[in-house]
Amino acid sequence: MHLSFPGKVDDMLKYIRIKCMPKTLFFRTMMLIFVPLIVVQIVSIVAFFNGSWGRVGRRLSGNLTSNITFAIQLAEQAPEKLEEIQSLLNKNFDMEMKYFDNEAKHDVIRKVHRNNKMVTGFLEESLNKAFPDDITSLYIKKNNLVVFVEKPDGLYQFVTNSKNIFSTSIFGFMIWMVGTSLLLFIVAVAFLRIQVRSIADLATAAENFGKGIDDKNFKPYGSSEVRKAGIAFIKMKERIQRQISERTQMLAGVSHDLRTPLTRMRLQLALLPDVQKDGALDKNEFLQDIAEMEKMLEGYLAFVSGEGGEQPTFVDLNEMILSIINKFRVSNKALIRYSTNDQVSAVQGREQALKRALTNIIGNAFNYGKTIAVNLEAVGGKVEIVVDDDGPGIPPDKREDVFKAFYRLENSRNKETGGVGLGLSIAKDVITSHGGVIELQDSPIGGLRVLIRIPL
Repeated sequence: MHLSFPGKVDDMLKYIRIKCMPKTLFFRTMMLIFVPLIVVQIVSIVAFFNGSWGRVGRRLSGNLTSNITFAIQLAEQAPEKLEEIQSLLNKNFDMEMKYFDNEAKHDVIRKVHRNNKMVTGFLEESLNKAFPDDITSLYIKKNNLVVFVEKPDGLYQFVTNSKNIFSTSIFGFMIWMVGTSLLLFIVAVAFLRIQVRSIADLATAAENFGKGIDDKNFKPYGSSEVRKAGIAFIKMKERIQRQISERTQMLAGVSHDLRTPLTRMRLQLALLPDVQKDGALDKNEFLQDIAEMEKMLEGYLAFVSGEGGEQPTFVDLNEMILSIINKFRVSNKALIRYSTNDQVSAVQGREQALKRALTNIIGNAFNYGKTIAVNLEAVGGKVEIVVDDDGPGIPPDKREDVFKAFYRLENSRNKETGGVGLGLSIAKDVITSHGGVIELQDSPIGGLRVLIRIPL
């Protein structure tokens, strides 16, 4: 069921989901547990306050007010027995009673008011009802409750324990609620950590497989759904590995079968004399065609094989790029600048595949530019490789097409300078298999910029 809201409300809800919702499954699940738990506790405590706490508080306040009223009536009817009344109150009701005349009452009230906190509550309402014509006030003095009842002829002071009007059951109730909730929260955290860890391990295994790392120690565990997904992933990985192995073996056979007749043709042409009659092509042109066919065959096989059998290792990209650049510098065809960061860490990957991809990219820059700039940096947990050239570049509307297999820009690339249209396809396949991205942009030196990001 999908609820539709007005545009502004829907935008606000999307903003709240993006900014306020946790990003991980663990914290989202904990929020689903924790928020209802807090709401239930708040509702329970409020209901307890409005129910049991309120009834008990009013009843205790009413009893204390009745005792105070009874004591004042006795003192007013028999003032000569004030000491006896005070003794009875202290003995039977755990309450002290004092009487002050109008001259001393102000000093007593001022002293208590200055050093203690004035309180309100059910007892204040009860006293106002019992003594509507008199002035009553309440103070907390340490753990004691001080009650003043000011009459026209004097002041009555009552001191009793604050527990006589405050029920301690609320504290036990709150401790019980918080304790059980905390225990439930700890159990939920321990359980969810196991479930989330199983999902995270499955995601890590899938990510490693995408990078060409075969995690043989991965075993599905957790809930039945997660185990089922893990088993399905293992079966899928085995099918893909089997298909790659079969394809590689088939291509190896195709390579052998095609190279044999090409080699035989090359040998037969080499034995023929250099004779050109009536405008017929000489054997050198046939040899060039055969060499081109061999080059195309090597490109096809390199693209389809994808270095699937190579095991991942830690690769020093700085040393790899230097070795590639040094090979191109021998030709003196173009000027190249290389800058690197010595703090860049090695990446885990397939060394030969990465070398092939970077060779294709840097080789393209050498083929079409006179000035090349290569930069290696670590940015935000990723290795960033930038290759700039001042060549003709690639139009923005063609930059996605050049990554397609066998696609060539006829206007700027030909078989003498370019290849069979597989260089960038191979490079993108290798970079993507390592969890990275490759982008084509405008270069600040006038040609094409190739930007590569690979996770460290």
